[in-house]
Amino acid sequence: MLIHPQIDPVALQLGPLAIHWYGLTYLAAFGLFFWLGVRRLGHAPFKNLPQWQKRDVEDILFLGVLGVILGGRVGYCLFYKPAYYLSNPLEIFAIWQGGMSFHGGMLGVMAAMVWFASTRHRPFLQVMDFVAPCVPTGLAAGRVGNFINGELWGRLADPALPWGMVFRGAGDAPRHPSQVYQFLLEGVLLFVLLWFYARKPRSQGQVAFAFLFGYGVFRFVAEFFREPDSHLGLLSLGMSMGQWLCVPMIAGGALLWLWCGRRTP
Repeated sequence: MLIHPQIDPVALQLGPLAIHWYGLTYLAAFGLFFWLGVRRLGHAPFKNLPQWQKRDVEDILFLGVLGVILGGRVGYCLFYKPAYYLSNPLEIFAIWQGGMSFHGGMLGVMAAMVWFASTRHRPFLQVMDFVAPCVPTGLAAGRVGNFINGELWGRLADPALPWGMVFRGAGDAPRHPSQVYQFLLEGVLLFVLLWFYARKPRSQGQVAFAFLFGYGVFRFVAEFFREPDSHLGLLSLGMSMGQWLCVPMIAGGALLWLWCGRRTP
């Protein structure tokens, strides 16, 4: 079995200013989104739509950052610790203490894209089709940050598992490195599938709903290997909160993908 390397969460200390690895992974995520977004402008149908310019990628990135941070924090407070934050509302703003939710961040980004679509007079699903293939690499970067911090570790693993890992603070038994699983599934694999899927003409909305379905499936699978939140444990049917939040993503993504497919690409 392996031992998780104790990596200092602070990548660089400049006097009183501490630059954390986790913050750098967020910067990497946003940088990857911009790089991929610029290239996405050369893909159909956007290369044939003169209103789509590099300026739009910059605006989407700015709004997306706000959506991720605000939505991710509010989503965590509502989905995972609603009673605590209702009793301590000022703690909602203490984002330096940790606590972000992907599902909340996704809703925040969707709200930001509604605003972008309405102010730029673009179809909402067209905007989401543009954004979706550029997102998984950012998710992968975030999982790298989780691994560096030694957080969100996996469930207990068979001692014979070659890559079973002991995480300090989680006992002496080997666990699944679930951050790596999520990096590979929700990040790398989802990006490859979605990027090539989006290169061919699709009905408007199908790329966005393919992301919704694909992320839901991969996250649902990864949750079987991830340790549930200690204050929640497993919920009904032995499923974690993350899995329950993925159920509407999977069902909604599949149904809406089929609905969009009935229209001409």
